[in-house]
Amino acid sequence: MLNASLTELARLLEAKQISSVELTQSLLGRIERLNPTLNAFVTVRAETSLAQAREADARRARGDALPLTGIPVAQKDIFCAHGWPTTCGSRMLSNFVAPYDAEIIRRFDAAGVVNLGKTNMDEFAMGSSNETSFFGPVRNPWAPAAVPGGSSGGSATAVAARLAPAATGTDTGGSIRQPAALCGISGIKPTYGVVSRYGMIAFASSLDQAGPMAKSAEDLALLLNVMAGFDPRDSTSLDRPPEDYARDLAKPLTGLRIGLPKQYFAEGVNADVLRAIEEAIAGFRRLGCETVEVDLPNTRLSIPVYYVLAPAEASSNLARYDGVRYGHRAAHYTDLTDMYQKSRAEGFGPEVKRRILIGTYVLSHGYYDAYYLQAQKLRRLIAHDFAEAFKVCDVIMGPTSPTTAFDLGAKSGDPVQMYLSDIFTIAVNLAGLPGMSIPAGFGDDGRPVGLQVIGNYFSEARMLNVAHQYQLATDWHRRVPAGLEVDAQ
Repeated sequence: MLNASLTELARLLEAKQISSVELTQSLLGRIERLNPTLNAFVTVRAETSLAQAREADARRARGDALPLTGIPVAQKDIFCAHGWPTTCGSRMLSNFVAPYDAEIIRRFDAAGVVNLGKTNMDEFAMGSSNETSFFGPVRNPWAPAAVPGGSSGGSATAVAARLAPAATGTDTGGSIRQPAALCGISGIKPTYGVVSRYGMIAFASSLDQAGPMAKSAEDLALLLNVMAGFDPRDSTSLDRPPEDYARDLAKPLTGLRIGLPKQYFAEGVNADVLRAIEEAIAGFRRLGCETVEVDLPNTRLSIPVYYVLAPAEASSNLARYDGVRYGHRAAHYTDLTDMYQKSRAEGFGPEVKRRILIGTYVLSHGYYDAYYLQAQKLRRLIAHDFAEAFKVCDVIMGPTSPTTAFDLGAKSGDPVQMYLSDIFTIAVNLAGLPGMSIPAGFGDDGRPVGLQVIGNYFSEARMLNVAHQYQLATDWHRRVPAGLEVDAQ
């Protein structure tokens, strides 16, 4: 049952062939065996999860269950969950226990979903490899010497290794799509504002977006049905009527126009990644789709624009962690200024400090106009490129990442090379568009390749339809890392 989709699990629960308690116990046992190697979870509270599972079973017995009632979902450790440690992968919050629920946690609780635990992540979601966590790096289940991608690498590893049927993630510059690609699972970043950010620890507020990660597009649709919706406590939440994101899954793709940006198939992409993506595109043509070349000329500016705007917002958001109002406080200091300095120096890791320094610099007097304001203008041009492309196509496709998963430590000494890991995902966040990654084959090294699907605003249902039809015709999303097959445990 650990290979089952959410739909299949719901059917088994409804038919009383399994109970939520049995399912949760099975997953907790697998986590206990495999997590010491993979480091995907930072917090597991078995008794709390089992209590939620018992309540879900009772709810089914009363006849008031919803589609996902009793199904365990792992939560990225960036979401506040009442009574659970919420560390955001940082020493700064290593002792923080959330006194309230994030909106998506509240929605999952209301749906009867079991909280399976909190997953490891890059510190404050800053990273492309999941190597910056205070709790150590996460390992890729397909290649334990490789990274899972970041910052939602713990969630991606948990799903790929069958430690959880599904998980949540956040995507500021590709942090759902990139780890989904490197771990061979499916993940979607919705349109900015579709899922509430209330109770999600902020990194860069104009870019952060929560979304689900799972084995298939069909599972993502079921999860998004629970997660999405207007929240008056989030000023960036969009007040729109509720949607059924699974409504279009069965639609044929005949006549769908796929835009292929020439910048996404240029120099810099590994040959084996390109080969897998081109084979996937050929598969869509066999399903009746048409392809057209589109131009996204400002793609090359995405990285520099992002690394001005995101650190600027991060330096503001993280100012609250001073050892007085929030976060770690140094044990020894001489005066107030010394306490601030030592608390932040001890509490933050090197990558977070680097981004705070960059952000503070670009917002400082004399440099705001030269850097921050120019970056905002370029952000508008990047969004305009997508608007022009969507005049001639329905969705855009290309590689999610230019490479397969790289080895631990391979890029940690070169921040620029690390930042380039997200070159195809960042523009989507700058424009506020929805984007997703689905498994599309393997590289020459046997590591997964992800296909990125980008849609126009509020086209999540169509994107999930496109991905689901592809997954009906392929089995990449059903592959399990060698040695981690459920039957082998």
